[in-house]
Amino acid sequence: MIPVEILKKIKRINITTTRLATNVFAGEYKSVFKGRGLEFDEVRDYNVGDEIRFIDWNVTARAGKPFIKKFVEERELTIMILLDVSRSSYFGSVNNLKRELAAEVASVLAASASKNNDRVGLVIFTDRIEKLISPRKGRHHTLRIAREALYYKPEGRRTDIPLALQYLDRIVTRSAIVFLISDFYASDIKKSISIANKRHDLVAVKITDPRDIDLPNIGIVALNDAESGKRYSVDTSNASARQRYNSNALARQDQTDKMLRSTGVDIIDINTSAPYTQSLINFFKTRKIRRRLRG
Repeated sequence: MIPVEILKKIKRINITTTRLATNVFAGEYKSVFKGRGLEFDEVRDYNVGDEIRFIDWNVTARAGKPFIKKFVEERELTIMILLDVSRSSYFGSVNNLKRELAAEVASVLAASASKNNDRVGLVIFTDRIEKLISPRKGRHHTLRIAREALYYKPEGRRTDIPLALQYLDRIVTRSAIVFLISDFYASDIKKSISIANKRHDLVAVKITDPRDIDLPNIGIVALNDAESGKRYSVDTSNASARQRYNSNALARQDQTDKMLRSTGVDIIDINTSAPYTQSLINFFKTRKIRRRLRG
């Protein structure tokens, strides 16, 4: 049974994300994510003035008279959310754990897709595939995504992004919009990211916390690597130690960002210390401008 406090959080997230999806992101989402174009519907008799390139020659040959292919606009999209719930996500020094913030972002993306009548699915992963919620539509379905994103208790500790992307390739047979939500504490992921982005429209949602970059001056502290379990001590009163921590963290994040951009993947930076709405709005605006420039 889900604890009462978790049920309250789920209800709050559902109300918040539904409001945002309706009032803030509805128009932005629709203008950025278009359908796949035209999809074959049926054949009909050829009429004078129809484009010859749409003639169905196989049907024409069998029927002895010309038939033309009829197409309809395929608006419906499949949105897949890949949610990293490894142990490093169970950290937060400000208002929320990274896990909680990631769950809320997943929920608002799911609600936005639902408002636009798109199918949305969820893959929860660590160093294994923890849970799959197959793409569907509807308010109850998006509520389930919010519940699982926030409450699901994983078995794994580490992060295996290539595994999640390979699994996605097996379960989604057509091109999809894919939001990969993670703090990206992972290595050797460039190849899998590049392959996935060639088939799908992959967007990296990078969740960070201020303490991922800076340590406060609070004396000797025991730190624990949540994914490996390794423990070590740091003297945070030592300015050089704090500077090394900061430099190493910034270099790692810069390396991750450069890798993602080199594969053509868009990045949404979200931090536990700031509202995520502006980050999503900036992403939609950038996408809209790019689409307009491409004509």
